[in-house]
Amino acid sequence: MTEPSPIRLPWIEPGDAFPSSARALTDQHGANGLVAASQSLTPEMLERAYRNGIFPWSGPGEPVLWWTPNPRMVLQLNDFQCRRSLRKTIRQAVERHYELRVDSCFQRVLTECSAPRQGQNGSWITPAIIQNYQKLQDRGLSHSLELFREDRLVGGLYLVSIGRMLFGESMVSLETNASKICLAMLVQWAKEHGGQYIDCQQQTQHLEFLGARPITRELFESVLTKETEKPGFPWQETPPRLTLWME
Repeated sequence: MTEPSPIRLPWIEPGDAFPSSARALTDQHGANGLVAASQSLTPEMLERAYRNGIFPWSGPGEPVLWWTPNPRMVLQLNDFQCRRSLRKTIRQAVERHYELRVDSCFQRVLTECSAPRQGQNGSWITPAIIQNYQKLQDRGLSHSLELFREDRLVGGLYLVSIGRMLFGESMVSLETNASKICLAMLVQWAKEHGGQYIDCQQQTQHLEFLGARPITRELFESVLTKETEKPGFPWQETPPRLTLWME
């Protein structure tokens, strides 16, 4: 029986270009979309990766692994499912004077998101990830939305934002449905400012429930090129706010 060919994964340094997505591994290799690995992680690498449809995702103790899966899970904002129960939750949050803030405690949101989920031994959101996304946030390319109740953080999310393209990273709820409220407000605000997509990276039932759908990597890269070349969102001028869901 013929031995399978060894997997040759490109090893990149901070100044290197990322390999073409055509070189990414497939389901046949058991690593759909794995395209490169590195020892280092820098904000420059992160920006270059996102502009090429690539993101980092590694387990504890692993080198930085870079991915571009095919298909790609994407939420078209018009498809977002703000169901009756979520609309009711948003209305209650408005009535109870919850507050939606932007970038007020970015590092804390990432730290909360890094807590291992049930059944997990660790998190891909390592101290190096937090440090480098913080540097990306300093450049205006990463943001957090935080929901507060009486000055107490109850949930949030963080993302990368380049041009009119949003890349969802992680969400956390310290109170039931708090992160969904943040996502709904992000969707509503982004639509008002010409946004059309949120990259959700990987396929899950939870994302499908919210309206995300898989698209081919080829289509995703076409969307990415167009959206990242557009002017950025007005994060500082008119940031997202907590409002009633508008149909």
